[in-house]
Formats: sequence, C-alpha cells, structure tokens
Amino acid sequence: MTTAAGVTPDRFRHVMRHVPTGVAVVSAASPEGPLGLAVGSFVSVSLEPPLVGFFVARTSSTWPRIEPLGRFCVNVLGEEGEDVSRAFAVSGGNKFGGVRWEPSPLGSPVLDGALAWFDCTTHSVTDAGDHVFVLADVHELSVRPAGRPLIFCHGTYQRLS
Repeated sequence: MTTAAGVTPDRFRHVMRHVPTGVAVVSAASPEGPLGLAVGSFVSVSLEPPLVGFFVARTSSTWPRIEPLGRFCVNVLGEEGEDVSRAFAVSGGNKFGGVRWEPSPLGSPVLDGALAWFDCTTHSVTDAGDHVFVLADVHELSVRPAGRPLIFCHGTYQRLS
C-alpha cells in the first residue's frame, strides 16, 4: 500500500528508525499473575491534569489482557535495562522470569531498577492506524535519584555518553 505521496510502510519504517525513542515497559497485575509489554512511544501529554500516553500495536497479545484491568504502571527503563526490554518485547513466555518488582500504590508491578515509573488508570483508548493510543491518568509517580535512559535508535539500543 502506497499513499499519494509515495510513503510506503517500508520507507516510513526506515526513516523512523533514525528517530531516537526511550524504552518503557507497561505492566499490570492480573488474577493470573503479572503482565507486561515493551513500548517505545511513551509521552507526557498534560500537566493539569497529569496525563501520559503510549501506543500499542493492534497485534499485541498482551494489551488485550491489560486493557480490561483499567490500571497499569509505565516503567521507564534505565540504560542497564536492555535485557528487560528484550524480554518484554517478545510475544508470550514468562516475561517476569528473573525480573524483580514490587507493587505500586494501585497494585501494578514497578520493575526493580526502573529509571522512573508512573502508576496509571486508563483515561481513553483511541484507534490510531495499526496501533491504539492509550491516554492515562497518573495517580502516583517516582524517579530514581540518578541514572540515564535506555534509548532505541537505528534499530538497536543506545546509551547516552
């Protein structure tokens, strides 16, 4: 499929690979155990009220299990979180195997070593092409006193120098 401007999905993906993004894990506590998925599109949306957002692919097998819960934690990964990101970027399997965490005030997993975390409830979910945009109300948040973010760019993980 090509748009009138000649922007194919492959060309769009190629150019977007040059745009750096932070890496985050969206986590939730379900009756069956903790759930999580990696996202590279976490953004601040509003200060008043405090709102954040992220995009999830429609092909995600995890988001349909998190969405009905209505609450989750967004964990921004630090530069040492590459292995955690890789674990949460795959479909299926035990993503929490070997990952230490503690419950947030709303009960969602806060990953050990997260650079920052945001305890959220769903505000809205909006169609966005082959993704959905999740807008979330922030109820609590925290940041580590020191550390640098894990960055993804040029198809690989990067670290700030």
